[in-house]
Amino acid sequence: MTTSQAAPSRLTRRGFLSVGAAAALSLTALSACSSDDGDGSGAKKITFWLSTSAQLDGYTNLAKEFEAKEGVTVEIVNVPYDGYQDKLRQSAQANSLPDVASVPSLDPIWINQLQDLSATANNEANKIRKDILTVQDGKTLCIPSDITAAGLFINKTLFAKAGVEFPTDPNKTWTWDEFLAATAKVRDAAKAKYSLVYDNSPARIRAFIYNNGGKGFQLGSDGKYATPDDATIQALTKFAALNDDKVMPKSVWTSGADPNALFKSGQVVAYFSGVWQVADFAEGITNFEWASAPTPGPVHATDINLGGKVVAFTNGDRASAAKKWVDFMFQRDNYAKLAQSNGYLSVEAGLDLKYPFTKQSALDAFALYNKEIELADPISSSGQAAGTTLVLKGKAIQTDPTKTEMAKFINGQQDVQKTVTNIVNGLNEQVG
Repeated sequence: MTTSQAAPSRLTRRGFLSVGAAAALSLTALSACSSDDGDGSGAKKITFWLSTSAQLDGYTNLAKEFEAKEGVTVEIVNVPYDGYQDKLRQSAQANSLPDVASVPSLDPIWINQLQDLSATANNEANKIRKDILTVQDGKTLCIPSDITAAGLFINKTLFAKAGVEFPTDPNKTWTWDEFLAATAKVRDAAKAKYSLVYDNSPARIRAFIYNNGGKGFQLGSDGKYATPDDATIQALTKFAALNDDKVMPKSVWTSGADPNALFKSGQVVAYFSGVWQVADFAEGITNFEWASAPTPGPVHATDINLGGKVVAFTNGDRASAAKKWVDFMFQRDNYAKLAQSNGYLSVEAGLDLKYPFTKQSALDAFALYNKEIELADPISSSGQAAGTTLVLKGKAIQTDPTKTEMAKFINGQQDVQKTVTNIVNGLNEQVG
């Protein structure tokens, strides 16, 4: 097993963390990685692309076990999240795709080069949830590594310092107005800099829209994105107003400031991100106590998505070894190790996972997220479902315009109606 720490990952839907000084890996280098061992004599080495830093150990350790058992080296190539999809597209055009990859989403440009993972997905011993699989014409195109959900973290130390209580049970959560009032009180009493930082992500803002009663940007039965309801417009207006450099810093949504780093500084009362942050926070936050808190309402919703979608490409003589690596990854005992090490919410039913956290806050966070998913309004998974629908029709949203258009709105460059119109048009231009 070898690992290429290709480049720093940014904070994303997966909550990737900076890996510091690692240099960007060029497409040329990536292509070289993926074309290694092409002599067709038994594939002693395969490449596995992913993009993470907080969730790398599980794959690294599993690759070592795979190499010991099968005699096949897995070169793990850690690709920066920004541009990852573009690199895969370029690699497909250059006929230099990796052998296995954990990808944010499937892409029509290379979907026809995927191996069928049905044998692994349907192996009853694995007990993989069938509702999360992407299946086309009986062929399983990918198996998600984990389930994710957006959610809230708070600086527990600041709450204690301010003498402000917070809910701990998703069944008795607070509204956004109650949450904002509480964090304002904490901010002022504890002399924090901001009440909240919020991931700059279309997926994350979906949760805000749903929590506030909107349906968001939904894919219609005609295959087009519809103009959203009034509640969505009101929610976007409310969100933009929060970016006032007091409740929230404008810099996150307008100029790419890192909300993870801001929260870790201890100067921010709360952080809206997701479950993927737990493993990092368990080890990486030592200057204050943190906790997961129930997602504010009034609507009990979040954005439920899938973690990395594991795919295997049809790379000639390496295809068999690639498929074997995927199967090894999802064998029940091996997947349990992976999920425990990486802090995954499991895609396999009935696993009794023992997360290796020493911090009670991390263990509590996983328990809370599981409750949040159980209670979530069904709209919470509509974004993920729309993406799958589009991919199976040979379409995809390559660049969600929400971030760009909301930045213009927050900067005062356009009003909410123009913002909504541009988002809808931008989405529909991509789906044809």
